[in-house]
Amino acid sequence: MAVRNEWAVTCRDLAGRKRELTVFVSSERVVLIAPPGEAAVLAPLDVGRLRAALRDAVVQVAESAREPEPDDDA
Repeated sequence: MAVRNEWAVTCRDLAGRKRELTVFVSSERVVLIAPPGEAAVLAPLDVGRLRAALRDAVVQVAESAREPEPDDDA
């Protein structure tokens, strides 16, 4: 099963142009990237999608923290 480590959430900027927020996991941290130099305007459904993406990213970080480290002596 492939692990999803990046989520895209549609939004609009203040001028109404379509943009994306990106959520991903890096070094056991959740990273949120907004449109460069823009504000992200979210519709109610997109807020739910952002919430779900953040939740999934946090779950992935928590699961990777529980995985045992590979044994270097093997």
